[in-house]
Amino acid sequence: MGLMLRADPMEPIYAPQHLEEGIEALAGEPVFRAILDRAGMPRFRRRRNGFATLLHIILEQQVSIDAAAAMHRRLAGLCQPLAPAPFLALDDATLRACGFSRQKMDYARRLAQAVASGAFDFGRLEAAEDDIVLADLVGLKGIGRWSAEIYLIFALGRADIWPAADLGLQLAVADCLALDARPTERQLREIGDAWAPWRSVAACLFWQSYLHARGRAAPQLSPELYAVAS
Repeated sequence: MGLMLRADPMEPIYAPQHLEEGIEALAGEPVFRAILDRAGMPRFRRRRNGFATLLHIILEQQVSIDAAAAMHRRLAGLCQPLAPAPFLALDDATLRACGFSRQKMDYARRLAQAVASGAFDFGRLEAAEDDIVLADLVGLKGIGRWSAEIYLIFALGRADIWPAADLGLQLAVADCLALDARPTERQLREIGDAWAPWRSVAACLFWQSYLHARGRAAPQLSPELYAVAS
């Protein structure tokens, strides 16, 4: 296909790793060829491995991606740098003004405390196997499987993650495969098995289709969240 997605130092990095190779592996299937022809290449930017990114994923829980991006931008404007110690200094009123619910305040503060104390180490995640990363993340209060899987794709670039609880992914698969109803998480996990070892790439293609069908693009996040080529 001649698709060149490898980043140079002046260009963004896209998620997941080996995106070009995964697309070449999947593009022979009619469903993915149709998405590429209709909606184009997925262009979801890779995020930094660290506190600010996982905090953003907490904000994304049960709200739209655009709403979460807006909340994170407000927070980033008030908390500089966006790191555990400055975050823990913010009071409830400030966090509410950024859009935090009481539950998300609790989750975010617990995360900040774990990182500040050294109980949770983002550096350890880089070299760990997918299942170990998943277990470490879901061990944090407020981080369920969906949040951990999104982190694995977008912050660590893992190529074979399938976040079957994601509503947008469920809707896109139902539409692209002409299913009678939106699949459940369990059903979608079984469907996704067919696309291993490139399930993250498949997910990005379905998300691309979902956004294109609605005339939308991926939201622009705070610049400090994005990974850059070294």
